[in-house]
Amino acid sequence: MRPRALVVPLLSVSLLAGCASPNAEPSGEAADESRLDRVLEEGVIRVCTTGDYRPFTYLDPETDEFVGIDVDMARDLADDLGVEVEWVQTSWDDLMEDFLADCDIAVGGISISTDRSRQVYFSAPVMEDGKTPITLCENVDDYRTIEQINRPGVRSIMPSGGTNEIFAEEHYPEGTLIRHDNNTVFDEIVAGNADVMTTDASETLWVANEYEELCAVHPEEPFDYFEKAFMLPRGDEVMKHYVDQWLNIALHDGTWDEAVEPWFGPDVEL
Repeated sequence: MRPRALVVPLLSVSLLAGCASPNAEPSGEAADESRLDRVLEEGVIRVCTTGDYRPFTYLDPETDEFVGIDVDMARDLADDLGVEVEWVQTSWDDLMEDFLADCDIAVGGISISTDRSRQVYFSAPVMEDGKTPITLCENVDDYRTIEQINRPGVRSIMPSGGTNEIFAEEHYPEGTLIRHDNNTVFDEIVAGNADVMTTDASETLWVANEYEELCAVHPEEPFDYFEKAFMLPRGDEVMKHYVDQWLNIALHDGTWDEAVEPWFGPDVEL
């Protein structure tokens, strides 16, 4: 039976998260200049996203358009600002470099980490999450623990770059690590070319809804804990305050729920 447990939502965004640190210093911009002013003046917000991480961001090859939960949220932010979106496609390997060089915000299921927080600000979190396995439904009992996965002969698959690769390298040194593109990675498990993938519980819930052969192992009790949010320019308190205010409203007025429903259905909250 496929698990139906949900990732715990963060439905209340504390505006205290936007309060300035007394020692915060802007990075790459004058102290009295905000990226928000530039976005409003130019009429364009530049959004970095990978386009390969459903349900949050996906570049549809048939339409050449970005779709996904965070894509819809970025469009709503642009509408709130009264500006257009300029998409900047990146990869997990190049996300930070491309954001710092070209973008005003980055979206697409991005996990908050202390490593990333050295270089960027994050918005208030949109959801809680954690790493959990997904595998063929008949193999769920074989991959419930890190110890079961960290064994010789167990083939763990993941895209290169990003936190899934970091987690696998740290926790599965005795296993076989397979790097693959993110868009077809789950097809490899179905085809028998890999045994298991450890990824965000939110992603495993979406995948289990899409593939009848695959089951999320224990999304309600992931191996670790983190939050997802949007990346913002480091030191820009004005930009962060605006995004946090917009996000607080969007999480309460149905905007977030409307973005989530097409990917999970009406009974799942993230």
